[in-house]
Amino acid sequence: MKKLLSTLGISLALLSQGGLNNPAMAQVKDYTKYVNPFIGTGAVDSISLSGSNFPGACVPFGLVQLSPDTREYPDDPCSGYDYKDATILGFSHTHLNGTGCPDLYDFLFMPFGGELKWTPGSDDGKTKGFRSKFRHSTEKAAPGYYSVVLDDYNIKAEMTATEHCGMHRYIFANNNPYHLIVDLDHSLVRTSPYRYCKILSAHVRVIDNKTIEGYRIISGWAKLRKIYFRAEFSRPFDSHIFKSGKNEFPDVPVANNPDLKIIMNFNHDNDKPLIVRVGISSVSEEGARENLSTEIKDFDFDKIAVNAKAIWNKELSCMDVEGTDKQKTIFYTGLYHLFIQPNNIADVSGHYLSTDNSIQTAPDKKHYSTFSLWDTYRAAHPLYTLVEEARTAEFVNSMLRQYDTYGYLPVWQLWGTETYCMIGNHAIPVIVDAYFKGIKGIDYQHAYEAIVGSSKVSHKNAPFNLLDKYGYFPEDLQTESVSLTLEIAYDDWCVAQMAKKMGKEEDYQYFIKRSNDYKNLFDKSTGFFRGKNSKNEWLVPFNPLVYGDNGGYPFTEGNAWQYLWYVPQDVYSFMDLMGGEKQFTEKLDTFFTLQAKPNDVNGNASGFIGQYAHGNEPSHHIVYLYDYTREPWKAQYYSAKVMNDLYNDQSSGYSGNEDCGQMSAWYLFSSMGFYPVNPANGIYCFGSPQLKSATINLANGKQFRVITENAGTNNIYIQKILLNGKPYKKNYITYSDILSGSTIEFFMGNKPNKKMAEYEKPPFVSR
Repeated sequence: MKKLLSTLGISLALLSQGGLNNPAMAQVKDYTKYVNPFIGTGAVDSISLSGSNFPGACVPFGLVQLSPDTREYPDDPCSGYDYKDATILGFSHTHLNGTGCPDLYDFLFMPFGGELKWTPGSDDGKTKGFRSKFRHSTEKAAPGYYSVVLDDYNIKAEMTATEHCGMHRYIFANNNPYHLIVDLDHSLVRTSPYRYCKILSAHVRVIDNKTIEGYRIISGWAKLRKIYFRAEFSRPFDSHIFKSGKNEFPDVPVANNPDLKIIMNFNHDNDKPLIVRVGISSVSEEGARENLSTEIKDFDFDKIAVNAKAIWNKELSCMDVEGTDKQKTIFYTGLYHLFIQPNNIADVSGHYLSTDNSIQTAPDKKHYSTFSLWDTYRAAHPLYTLVEEARTAEFVNSMLRQYDTYGYLPVWQLWGTETYCMIGNHAIPVIVDAYFKGIKGIDYQHAYEAIVGSSKVSHKNAPFNLLDKYGYFPEDLQTESVSLTLEIAYDDWCVAQMAKKMGKEEDYQYFIKRSNDYKNLFDKSTGFFRGKNSKNEWLVPFNPLVYGDNGGYPFTEGNAWQYLWYVPQDVYSFMDLMGGEKQFTEKLDTFFTLQAKPNDVNGNASGFIGQYAHGNEPSHHIVYLYDYTREPWKAQYYSAKVMNDLYNDQSSGYSGNEDCGQMSAWYLFSSMGFYPVNPANGIYCFGSPQLKSATINLANGKQFRVITENAGTNNIYIQKILLNGKPYKKNYITYSDILSGSTIEFFMGNKPNKKMAEYEKPPFVSR
């Protein structure tokens, strides 16, 4: 029996929790074996981006991400962990997944052995503290689990997690004295001229010789955070020392200081594992205690790890795919990365800290944050509507709570606070997409009020008064003006569609007119969108290859070539603006073949195919624009090229930052053969399906199946399509087709099928 259960990936520990009636037992198929959390944790060279992912333990959409930090002041990569590093500083409880800005890294724990001493080291981020060497050969990671051997101390450190808690297990080499440091001073770079960080306060209280509690108040990317923890130990520590700067305070019961650390000494019984369970809360000390007592009731590490795996298997079971082992590893790791965030920052009680700093209660006990919307609205959120329908409603309701207390919807929300990172108002397409897809559990009258308010009330990076006055954003009055004009035009189109459906004609006319403002920045003499000043003059000089970053230039993390194609809501009108389909197609061809020059790119540009830069989001839909032309096989060619050249199953698996699941969502859609060019119109354009088969297990109980005949090798071109067994001559599929539980079959070959030029092109909307 034990051997059979092991073969099925089921632990005997689960049988003691209710046997086959336990929800964790419901999943027999082990999807987690195809997840490699090290994908995207480190590039093969010092130039390329690789994902900025962390390898540590978490559960889907949880508050805790318990992971190793290899940098004293994590900055780049922003996950705190770089696969190329050779030492580990410790294990902190909160991390960001694939972002371009660093933050969190709360409550660093690090076990160590030998003489108790503090080695200040230097501030180079590599030698400070009780750092230890480690080897990847003794490092393991799986969904909900991480372990490594700390070579300097010969300690095996293991991590697992629940939604609000982390659990550590340290196995020591012998019965000698060992120590454990908890560092409340660990955070991102303090001296950066562009990333302010300061720990305002830190507090630790020793409850007894098996329990400590504390909090810290820190400013960083999230402007002000207060986070609480409670740690309980499986056996008592013999003594403790508080440390602040050069000062030490032995065995006092409580300490307060911004650079506070506590070191606990374990002098006995170190032939037994030391297990630590840690609850955290964004709300209160009581919240941390309740989270811990609810989710981890004892010190059974294996039980928590097995349950975490079962939770992940349940979440990953929303899709069943067949392909090569490499394809399945990239696919399921991508799905894993997609499900790490947004993060539920509400306590188990439902209490959460609102944007007005009041403590509120979420009726469903879910309040999500970490909304990387400039990235995730493009493909991650459309994918959530297919595989996380109930959570989509929870995401939207969480966004609406920011509107209620803050006055407008999230732009880039972290830890319940608005960071204003990036541009646009891309909570809007997420909500509009949910509305047209009929996602239940959302008050859409309230949602409509929120999106209109967020589209009319000027706020940082969205001065609508300028847009209404000039019909574009003048660069001398608002930087990143071209990108902002284009992206808000898309958001306005989304508002207009919802207004029209709701019968709000006046709003519809206002927003549909404003959605055409992008045309005011198109320069027919150069064939590009260009910046203008408030005198309606083109900015000179103009070079479409020159990049902008985040301010001081008309383009955001891109150049004029990449933003040329950002009209996903109005492709055919834009095509006319360029002179017609022929000119549109020829310019696309140039875009994919004009090589990037080293002096013309910046750190946010990577994964190049010509001027196409897959490592950053403005390029993500462009491959599929060929479906709007008479040459759709080029969408098949380039989508296959991106998948085969710019994704792999190693630590260098991504061509740029993962950006909270967006890079993965692109692959997940594309490997099945379709992608949402316009994330809010319910249309998915065809590319080159790579998987032998894929099944989406829909919330309505139906299944949407993709079958690919002759997949693989050089067979990247679609020869024939069947939908429910009948010939299908369209270059797209709709949300309603998917939701109805259809089966689509792609027949592939190694040469383009030029007859697809006559297939129906994607319409304006599917509704």
